[in-house]
Amino acid sequence: MELFDSKLHDCLRGDSPLISSIARHLLKSKGKRMRPAFLFLSARAADSYSEYAADASLAIELIHTATLLHDDVVDESDLRRGQDTVNHKWKNLISVLMGDYIFAKAFRVMVGTQSIELINVISRATERVSIGELRQIEETENYSLSEEEYLEIIADKTASLFSVSCESGPVLTGRDKKERQRFAEFGEKIGTAFQVADDLLDFVGDSEVTGKEPGNDVLNGKVTLPLIYSLKSVGDAAGREMTRYLQDGGGEESFLKVHDFVTETGGLDYAYHRASELGEQALDSISSLKPSIYHDSLASMVRYAVSRAS
Repeated sequence: MELFDSKLHDCLRGDSPLISSIARHLLKSKGKRMRPAFLFLSARAADSYSEYAADASLAIELIHTATLLHDDVVDESDLRRGQDTVNHKWKNLISVLMGDYIFAKAFRVMVGTQSIELINVISRATERVSIGELRQIEETENYSLSEEEYLEIIADKTASLFSVSCESGPVLTGRDKKERQRFAEFGEKIGTAFQVADDLLDFVGDSEVTGKEPGNDVLNGKVTLPLIYSLKSVGDAAGREMTRYLQDGGGEESFLKVHDFVTETGGLDYAYHRASELGEQALDSISSLKPSIYHDSLASMVRYAVSRAS
């Protein structure tokens, strides 16, 4: 992780004073660095760590950062990880262009690994992120969204980069398709569980910890698993009444009513249960690995990713 941080600082050193200022702002709030950590631990657990592992992690984290810059513009967000977003501190145009700059940096880093297959899998994962983001926008205020459709969206939007992180070690060391698939599936399950837990935080999160106000997703028409379950679990009349209420919009008072509805109908409990279940499925997919400190750390990270919303 120290090597990763060093490479990230070097990469974002800046080709202009403005880029340098934005980079310093971004680096002040590091985030959880979960994708690099999963990449390193998966590679070590699979005995497939290579000299290019840090470059692969850097490329993936740069892509993740670029998508966040674009997300904040789309969502009109003012806060990210407890500090001003780039679009709020500067403006939307600069945030979009900085995202483009970071995307370009990511692909330059990938080329440096000289692995066509790594470029292939990361490019595909990046494409999936875009598909997931577009699907999420397309399904805004679609209160008839099914659990299966929701899981497909978050698998593309979030799990794709977790999946490619866990697959990168075996890719770089030329492991067979079965080995690669095992780690890709592990990452996919983790990323999906992570996003379900993240969506739960919109209902139960502490803004001092999460860096954003609870209820933001609900009030912006994002349909997530707790609400999907609750709307499906009540009768048609009650479901239509809550849907009309959601469509009318509102502020904090509206969110409190939705929060009570989701709590009383078991939506929060169900979503936490699904996140835990996905986490255990992920661990099952690598259960045949030989015991190691890396495997133990992966298990701890999986449970951390899920328990954030408990």
